[in-house]
Amino acid sequence: MKISTKGRYALRMLLDLGEHRNDGFIALKEIAERQNISKKYLEQIIPILNQGGMLRTERGAQGGYQLARSPEHYTVGEILRLTEGSLAPVACLEQEPNLCDRQDSCATLPVWQGLYRVITEYLDGITLQDILDQAHARAGGDYVI
Repeated sequence: MKISTKGRYALRMLLDLGEHRNDGFIALKEIAERQNISKKYLEQIIPILNQGGMLRTERGAQGGYQLARSPEHYTVGEILRLTEGSLAPVACLEQEPNLCDRQDSCATLPVWQGLYRVITEYLDGITLQDILDQAHARAGGDYVI
C-alpha cells in the first residue's frame, strides 16, 4: 500500500483547517500557500472531502472552508479511506466478505489479514487533534504542517 499525494495533501489540508479552526472560513489560496500545495490540486480534493462530510463551505468574498467537526473527530484512517479507497494490502481483502476462490486454501491470507488489521487499527487510532498536539509539542506551539 502506498499513500498517494491526494491522500497526503487531503490530510495536510485538514490539519491546516484544524490549526486555524478559530479563524472562521479559510480561503483555499491561504491553505495552498501555507502548505506549499497547488491551489488547483486542492480544488480537485475539495469535492471528495465535501462528499465525505468533512468540510463546511461558504461562498463569496469572505468564504472558504472549515472543518465540519472538531479535529478530535477525524481519524487518519477515515481520511485516507475517503481519498485513497480501501487500505487493504491485497485485492482479496478489499471487499467483505472475501470472494476469493482460494481463500480456504491460501496459506498467506492470515498474513495479509493481520497486516490489514494493524494498518486499520493504527490509522483509526490517530486523530487530527493527536497530530496537531504532537506538532505543537515538537515545535513549542509555533509550527508549519
